[in-house]
Amino acid sequence: MQIKVIDQITDEEMHVAAWELYERALGEMRSLAVQRHLMYRSEFDEVMRDLRIDKYLCYDDDGTLRGLSTFSNDLRAMPLISPEYFERRWPELYHGRNIWYAGFVAVDRAARGSRALLELMEAMYHTASANNGMIALDFCRYNDSKRNMGKATERILGRFARGVIRAERMDEEQFWSYEFPAAA
Repeated sequence: MQIKVIDQITDEEMHVAAWELYERALGEMRSLAVQRHLMYRSEFDEVMRDLRIDKYLCYDDDGTLRGLSTFSNDLRAMPLISPEYFERRWPELYHGRNIWYAGFVAVDRAARGSRALLELMEAMYHTASANNGMIALDFCRYNDSKRNMGKATERILGRFARGVIRAERMDEEQFWSYEFPAAA
């Protein structure tokens, strides 16, 4: 596996491959989470061209794209998060641009047994840790409760950091429903 970090995807063939991988890897989340976790194609296109957001591409040995993630320390570039939260909570890290946000990490279903996820996570870890920074990301309840993504990510990053890591749930949003069944 090889990781390549680029600031934008302008090649149309690569852009289509990235979108198709994103859809294959994460498309099921459209029906598993209340809050929208996937971008529409137009939003994806914007992010792929946004110079403020790095794209981490993971290729297998034959040059096939197997993983893709977005990563930025310009929190204003990241859709659906509140930079003001980070500024209030970690003012020094925020103003030093030492908070990186992973917008998504997508690994093709065909590569789920490979090292693609680990390679992407390690590359992002090295970027943040080399700058004494932190990584922030989000998981919907399904991914955290059913796939244990929060703890799994902590274990993986902890291995890269040789156990020197502090992990904390920053926030949690709850969605409630109230039904009014017809009286019997």
